[in-house]
Amino acid sequence: MSYTTWRKEILVRMIDNEDKDINNYVCTLTEEELDIEFYDGLGMPEGLPFTLWTTLYVYFPVVHDGSEWLSKQQNHFGGG
Repeated sequence: MSYTTWRKEILVRMIDNEDKDINNYVCTLTEEELDIEFYDGLGMPEGLPFTLWTTLYVYFPVVHDGSEWLSKQQNHFGGG
């Protein structure tokens, strides 16, 4: 695990998922909050909680034993 930001993690997942809405999303975090660096390894969770909606998916953080990563579900309301 390493230091990261939610923006970095989101962009990687969007590219992996072929999500075309990289610049067209709605998020509960501000642009500045997406860029806050945190340690995603074991220990206390450091990343801010959020949800981010695109046309195809809803992205959100997952935490287990302090390790943090990004997950997604299909956005049934956005047409995807």
